[in-house]
Amino acid sequence: MASIVELLLAFSPLFVAGVLLVGFLWPATRAMPLAWLTAVLVGYLVWEMPVDWIAAASIGGAITALTILWIVFGALFLLYVLQQVGAFDRINRGFAAVSDDRRVQIVLLAFFLSTFIEGAAGFGTPAAVVAPLLLGLGFPGLAAVVVAIIGHIIAVTYGAVGTPIIIGIRNPLQAFETSINGGGFTVVEFADQVAAWAATYHALVGFVMPLIAVMMAVYFFGEERSIRPALEVAPLCLFAGIAFVIPYWISAWFLTAEFPSLIGSMVGGGITVGVLRAGYLLPDSHWEFPDQEDWPDHWVGSVKPGGSDTPSDGGLDLAADMSLVKAWAPYILLVVLLVVTRASDQIGEAIGDASVGVTVSDVSLLGTDIGDFTLGIVLGWSGILGTEIGNTIAWMSVPGFWLVLSALAAIPLYRMSGTQVRDALDETLEKLVSPLIALVFVIAMVQVMLQSGNPPGAELDGMIVVLARATADVLGPAYPFVAALIGALGAAMAGSNTVSNITFSGFQFEAAGEVGAPRQLVVGAQAVGGAIGNLVAIHNLVAALATVGLVGQEGRVMRLNFIVLLYYSLAVGVLTMLFSYVFFPNLF
Repeated sequence: MASIVELLLAFSPLFVAGVLLVGFLWPATRAMPLAWLTAVLVGYLVWEMPVDWIAAASIGGAITALTILWIVFGALFLLYVLQQVGAFDRINRGFAAVSDDRRVQIVLLAFFLSTFIEGAAGFGTPAAVVAPLLLGLGFPGLAAVVVAIIGHIIAVTYGAVGTPIIIGIRNPLQAFETSINGGGFTVVEFADQVAAWAATYHALVGFVMPLIAVMMAVYFFGEERSIRPALEVAPLCLFAGIAFVIPYWISAWFLTAEFPSLIGSMVGGGITVGVLRAGYLLPDSHWEFPDQEDWPDHWVGSVKPGGSDTPSDGGLDLAADMSLVKAWAPYILLVVLLVVTRASDQIGEAIGDASVGVTVSDVSLLGTDIGDFTLGIVLGWSGILGTEIGNTIAWMSVPGFWLVLSALAAIPLYRMSGTQVRDALDETLEKLVSPLIALVFVIAMVQVMLQSGNPPGAELDGMIVVLARATADVLGPAYPFVAALIGALGAAMAGSNTVSNITFSGFQFEAAGEVGAPRQLVVGAQAVGGAIGNLVAIHNLVAALATVGLVGQEGRVMRLNFIVLLYYSLAVGVLTMLFSYVFFPNLF
């Protein structure tokens, strides 16, 4: 058993990350390199990891970061292509034209449009895109940010076409493959189970999110502190929430983690818009924000609501006569491509066939074995620096390839000029710089912690295992209640569900085993917690507030969103306890 000193040192990389990110409000690009360096020093001095294992673990983490960045690149490139030609504004106007009642607009834009953008792009994009759209419709800037962040939370677990599960759960749990195989699963199957149970938590707790978003708006930004105007549209809000979570939950259980947010928002949004256009569920009264001259100063920043300086797409004029079908076409193509490639075993095997390509074995540098390389449909590096560590990039299998393909198909569809394509590409590449630095170092840190107990002759369990066992010993059977809170803490620090999952999924897996709780239920709670932590993640708040000219109001948004975080985390904690010990105690 590890000593108290070893336990504290194992925690030190996470402590450094938390203090720098939350305490000093450092950006992840500055904080995570120091957290990685802390893990390296602890691994070398206390866990006595050989230098080649530390380096190999860090390189393996960097390869995973490149996989994530490939997905992010495709997601952002597609989004900016649509913005360049005004297609995205056309999608927005299609929602906004249904009703000018602010409560209905919150349901359609802050919930359905935000969840769709999260499913398609993720990584803080929904609030940064939807908040200025709401501002342009006349929302106070602060209200626009609050409802946009609240509205997309249920979709975050499957954001960027499933990245938090595909990368955040599957990859770290490769280290526990033997244990997972013993439970009757492959790592991929186990990750799919985690995704399915996470959707179950979300469906039971999150179907009320449209109502909660409306309640927050009317109570904190209305003429009087009352939720009565929200209750008037409760039937619409609950209908919208259920219309979303049913296809969302079915997708998680019977398709894969790429689809829940996309299908939930598209199907649920389509049904809800159709019902509203047919004249059902529209409110009897009309609700509006108070007159702008009565708004407190902190509601509005340097960008005025509904004004000419409101951020908008560059292609507004081009999209004036664009049909909704044409505006949605690239995303429809994306969903079709993903469904076909995931539903067909033959296609899936072909695009993930590691044998197609060239393998270069026993590569040496300066007389030192650095491993074997595969160049082809799958890019791989095994035996990194002569260790047992390896990693791959299945660049055609991950959603990034299909996102890029959909973006390329949009270029001739919209008859884009070379300047428009270049501008979309430049904006995409600009947005990748910070994630590149942050992701490389955070995943490298986690891999050093995971691999710390694996070198030949290692006398201590890995840092993650040590932390998990100590936490499980302290909390005992109550541990499942806090699993979601741990995930939320990780996302609040790092601003990413994916990073939270990478950091804590192994921890949660081990802790669940220690207390005898079903692992897929506890790791599923982690996946949910990583989503709801985005409610108060400083990085996401700054990005969203910047789009409405309100940087500096992060504290106000955090205080408001903490109400929703408390509801969600406590409700999921209760469900995790009930599922683990009452309803499904015999799961793995």
